[in-house]
Amino acid sequence: MEQRLRLHLMLNQNMNKEKKTLGEKETTKNIWSKVHRLEMAQADVEQEYANTQKILKERAKALAQEPERKEAEAYLEVVEFLLAHEKYAIESEYVSEVYSLKEFTPLPCTPPFVLGIINVRGEILSVIDMKKFFDLPEKGLTDFNKVVIVHTDEMELGILVDALIGVRSIPLNEIQPSLPTLTGIRAEYLRGVTDERLVVLDVAKILSDENIIVYEEVDA
Repeated sequence: MEQRLRLHLMLNQNMNKEKKTLGEKETTKNIWSKVHRLEMAQADVEQEYANTQKILKERAKALAQEPERKEAEAYLEVVEFLLAHEKYAIESEYVSEVYSLKEFTPLPCTPPFVLGIINVRGEILSVIDMKKFFDLPEKGLTDFNKVVIVHTDEMELGILVDALIGVRSIPLNEIQPSLPTLTGIRAEYLRGVTDERLVVLDVAKILSDENIIVYEEVDA
């Protein structure tokens, strides 16, 4: 009887040891599984970080090149208008305003291209008919005629145009030298021509020519 009891105790002890061993093995397996998952998660985080750094570097490089791109793509803002069915433009920095031609006073003993004078808020400005100045076909005055008032530091006058088109920006690299068909006085006051045959005038040269200026002031 005593011997059987000892044998039973020994069997229980062996079973407990085996359960403990199996438990330790299972716990070790779970730990390694968790470690493996953590390693995979860390690898994903590192890969995402690397991708983010790559994107940031590319953006930084693009931003660094942006000033060069803007400089290479410099634009000229102009006011565009019609003269005898041709498109002309002048730099907007020289334009004070656009005035509707309601009435004007002709001046005797002036060149044919001087339309006359207008009163703009007490200031008398001469108005140049650019069609006559450039020897372009005339069609008479209409309700669409506008006076583009241009200025420099020394001078201000009005330029008569057939119709105003609007304001636009032109890439500087699209403005080419004068066309062979634009000769004589028109080429003299020309800044350049675009591929669309938009003629860009040199306002500074026009205003610096004393032969076309008729300028007076009266008390308001």
